[in-house]
Amino acid sequence: VLIVGGWYDAEDLYGPLNIYKTIEANDKDNKCKIVMGPWTHGSWIATKGDSLGDFYFGSNTADYFRQKILIPFFNYHLKGIGKPLSDDAYVFDTGSNKFYSFDKWPPENVSSTDLFLSSNQRLSAYQTSDTETFTEYLSDPWNPVPYTSKFLDSKNFYNRTFMIEDQRYVSTRPDVLTFETEPLDSDFTIAGPINAQLYVSTTSTDADFVVKVVDVYPVDEPNPEPNPNQVEMGGYQRLVRAEIFRGKFRNSYENPEPFTPNKVETVNIKLNDAFHTFKKGHKIMIQIHRSWFPFFDINPQTFTDIYHADEKDFVKAMIKVYHSKEYPSKVSFNIYGDTK
Repeated sequence: VLIVGGWYDAEDLYGPLNIYKTIEANDKDNKCKIVMGPWTHGSWIATKGDSLGDFYFGSNTADYFRQKILIPFFNYHLKGIGKPLSDDAYVFDTGSNKFYSFDKWPPENVSSTDLFLSSNQRLSAYQTSDTETFTEYLSDPWNPVPYTSKFLDSKNFYNRTFMIEDQRYVSTRPDVLTFETEPLDSDFTIAGPINAQLYVSTTSTDADFVVKVVDVYPVDEPNPEPNPNQVEMGGYQRLVRAEIFRGKFRNSYENPEPFTPNKVETVNIKLNDAFHTFKKGHKIMIQIHRSWFPFFDINPQTFTDIYHADEKDFVKAMIKVYHSKEYPSKVSFNIYGDTK
């Protein structure tokens, strides 16, 4: 079995990653392979795979996949020509622009690292000793945070490049929280699933939460050549991975629960896997907000049947995200060491 997916596949990033993990758990003969490249849905077949949005990948990644992985796989299994693929996972690092091969995905040579939210919009490897600290924002369902800055005409359903888009269009909004590290002293490579644990409260009875992992480029980052989009790369906030979660399902999808107003609750959000190197001098940013409109529907912020909600059900709410010794909100990564 050869499973192929794209890191920027908005239609189905979850599918190939979890099909592979499910088969791999029962793959005694080691015949399941996975390929993950810097592609949107199906573009590993339809394009050269040399660029997406504002970014060039340094090579024709889809051509490489077809010539070096797909054709040899079919030649061996359909024609009896050549040799089987030697490794299980062929995965593209979206920060270093390189394909790597592994015995499995996620790779074994990883260590778990937590980055904690803290005061003054900081993101730290150390849990704070502060007490009763939080950051809050007004969540207004009538003023949603858009999922993209590039709203297209009515003939296009969505912006296909939003999963790699510059996030500066939302990072200055008062209803978008940002936390970032200092400039990195060395490369920082994440490989595998990302998990966010948020301690939150709301003045209403339901809320959505969007968590984004963002690669912040140095202010002196040179612009690309060529530069048809006239993009300014200095300070670019490149989306690496993001997920949205409806709060009433925080404990169970089968039995949704309302929030108790002003009570601190735990919300765990599992983001899809990523393989990305944050380069030395870059920053890691976490953004938190409450809508991704119109890619996802608006939560009225009352515990109700949303499909039958009326205007009175849509209410403003104050959302608090806690970052204290008692309530240490954090994002957890797998950090990869040496690659081959």
